[in-house]
Amino acid sequence: MKVVALVSGGKDSCYAMMRCIDYGHEIVALANLMPVDDSTDELDSHMYQTVGHQIIVSYAECMGLPLFRRRIQGSTRHQQLSYKMTPGDEVEDLFILLSEVKRLIPSITAVSSGAIASDYQRLRVESVCSRLQLVSLAYLWKQDQSTLLEEMMTKGILAVIVKVAALGLSPKKHLGRELADLQSELLELKEKYGINVCGEGGEYETLTIDCPLFPNARILLDEYQIVLHSPDSIAPVGVLHPVSFHLEYKMDATCQRSISGIEKFGSVHEVQGRSDLGTEASCQFSTEIASDSFTSAEKSFYLSMTKRDTFSMGCCVQGPFGTSDGLQRDLIAVLEKVESKLGECGFSWANVVYIHLYIADMKDFALANETYVRFITENKCPQGVPSRSTIELPLMQVGLGKAYIEVLVASDKTKRVLHVQSISCWAPSCIGPYSQATLHKGILHMAGQLGLDPATMVLCSGGPTSEMEQALENCQAVANCFSCSLATSAILFVVYCSANLTSSDTADIQKILDRLLQPRSSSKPQNGLTHEMLDPICLYVLASNLPKGALVEVKPVLYVPEDSEYAIESDLQNGAWTEELGCWGLEESKWPSQCSRKYIIPGKICSIVIHITDEIGQQLQCSEAAQVGTKQSYCSEAQLKRTVRLCIYLLDKTLKTNSFSWFDLTNLRLYFTTNLCATANLLSLAFMEAFDEFARISQSIEVNGEPFFNIIPVLGSGGDASLSDLLTCELFASKF
Repeated sequence: MKVVALVSGGKDSCYAMMRCIDYGHEIVALANLMPVDDSTDELDSHMYQTVGHQIIVSYAECMGLPLFRRRIQGSTRHQQLSYKMTPGDEVEDLFILLSEVKRLIPSITAVSSGAIASDYQRLRVESVCSRLQLVSLAYLWKQDQSTLLEEMMTKGILAVIVKVAALGLSPKKHLGRELADLQSELLELKEKYGINVCGEGGEYETLTIDCPLFPNARILLDEYQIVLHSPDSIAPVGVLHPVSFHLEYKMDATCQRSISGIEKFGSVHEVQGRSDLGTEASCQFSTEIASDSFTSAEKSFYLSMTKRDTFSMGCCVQGPFGTSDGLQRDLIAVLEKVESKLGECGFSWANVVYIHLYIADMKDFALANETYVRFITENKCPQGVPSRSTIELPLMQVGLGKAYIEVLVASDKTKRVLHVQSISCWAPSCIGPYSQATLHKGILHMAGQLGLDPATMVLCSGGPTSEMEQALENCQAVANCFSCSLATSAILFVVYCSANLTSSDTADIQKILDRLLQPRSSSKPQNGLTHEMLDPICLYVLASNLPKGALVEVKPVLYVPEDSEYAIESDLQNGAWTEELGCWGLEESKWPSQCSRKYIIPGKICSIVIHITDEIGQQLQCSEAAQVGTKQSYCSEAQLKRTVRLCIYLLDKTLKTNSFSWFDLTNLRLYFTTNLCATANLLSLAFMEAFDEFARISQSIEVNGEPFFNIIPVLGSGGDASLSDLLTCELFASKF
């Protein structure tokens, strides 16, 4: 990509440019924001470094690139973490600056910045990039600062200290010194006082006077003054004010070139315009539904909904086998239906925590995204857009149209969202209205992660095992942002496997996950107490296709407690359970222990997965045949009825044994394969009838004639890579 680089003069913005070049991008222009008054060294800004701005004008000549500069007219008006366009805010100066750069150099598609740890700065750069349809490149984001500092010095960045504001740093002693001379001292201060060695906490600022990006000349400081801003005896604050400097030209200086008529060598352009006016890019995508929006009034829907404060809602278009009005029409109808239902309940998209998007053909993925962003936008979700996973499933074969939406909704708005849109080395970016992860009431719902190399956003080479390893690395990078770990915090892993995999491939994928999740007898929380750790539940789902042609996608659910002490129960049953379903005759059968997996955090979370395998199906068939005294068809109505009853029996038993009830239900997902010989409608009716009967027997659940479960057709599913289930029930209950 052709890139405009945001430069402050500091080491970070320069090294970020070097990283961009390493990844094959081309820096074609520089952009800088400076104070209105040339004599001012530093502004009261959380966004921009301006110390040493008097020298930045030389970067154009040193690098042989056009430099676009703008004087900062705005101030900090929008102080929330996530930025919303605010006339008069200093962020609007950046928007005006980059708008002009893009106008003059239309080939530019990306913006480079040196953000390392500041969400405040990153989110504002991403906001501006989103409005201008530019990609944010932040290759230093979330990188270890000690490693970054070492790399910068090793790769030839020559920078001087121009500001100090930290314990252990002195204006008289440190200002004007080369950063390389202070590297060991900064590392000592990190150990002693916990400072950020790259200055991310404002401890110090630098000015790059030479680096490999300067082929034409280096900058020499002839004279400077030390200006003391705060004479604090513990951590005095001071800045370096340049008085005079000159360029020392290099022997191999390159010849001048031009881009779109703009002279590169030494050209400087000052961008004017008022930042207090409401501005917006004319090239933005429209988020409004077209006037010829497809009405959903005449469509028949499958709509399911649980009843808790945090609830699940599923919706798709129902129709005869193999019929559909097309992906866009189906998806618009479904999104309109969900939006309407949310409104009836007093909620909106802002309450949505997570979205599963199932589509019938991955070739329609781009169209699905285009339709999706008409409904779910950052403006509609000011606290953060929901996380999402997308897979292709055989929807049409079971009469469910071409699009199926499943949303997890919270009645409150206490969710915490991680949405990094910048491309970096940290984890795959989410460029668009979906986020990497959403934390709500201790449950971390992570977006489906592919085996993408974060820096290039390309699937890693090496086949399915390499993709699986990379996907897990990406998941762990996201988990780190919430101070948790896959190995110790995961409740459930859903691993979507592409139909292009062989049985050997899926077995190898399982081995990789098994290695990560080897049982641990104990773990030590922060308070030093030990508690028994239980392996998370692993569920493998065979999907028709995955985004980008990926072979595997990993979707973890983690528990991130607010307190450090909690207990996790093992698979041993405890507590009493009343045999309310004795009339179904199921309690007399001995079901294999592996058909039921659970993960219990007492009094908080209950996660259950029931596996109805071919073996159990045959056992049910023989049991039914014995009752009626004749051989039964493997896919008979009686067989389906008995299978459904067994699922409810096992779910109910696990819930009650562990002091949970159906009123704690957050979501119930039913995966079924074509081997079950049942349409979605037939299976839904079978479960509804069984739940109606169960409600009459136990009075421990309210059915009200409406489904509260989602019917998901898959090519295969199971608790291991054999994917041998005929039917898999995934239940999540919570007392939060």
